[in-house]
Amino acid sequence: MAKRNQEHQSLEEVLKNFVSDNNLQKGLDKVEVRDVWEKIMGPAITKYTRNIKLERETLFVELTSSVLREELSYGKQKIIDNINTELGKILIKKLVMR
Repeated sequence: MAKRNQEHQSLEEVLKNFVSDNNLQKGLDKVEVRDVWEKIMGPAITKYTRNIKLERETLFVELTSSVLREELSYGKQKIIDNINTELGKILIKKLVMR
């Protein structure tokens, strides 16, 4: 490896640069959204969650219980707000439950 003439950087700065240089943020966001969903919704709802997919600004959640899907549909905006708050950025603008 060639040595570079740079000032000392923290590991956090190096990782942020690596993520931005290689356009990895979208992939990291997709993984982080799944983790946040499980954290916010808890194990009771997570066990009925089959698939979570983030496309652009829409979160698609596939649920195995139609009753749960109906109940959660009444609080979509609150779920979106809670996930965005946990992520620390506005990443989701729409929630689709299937």
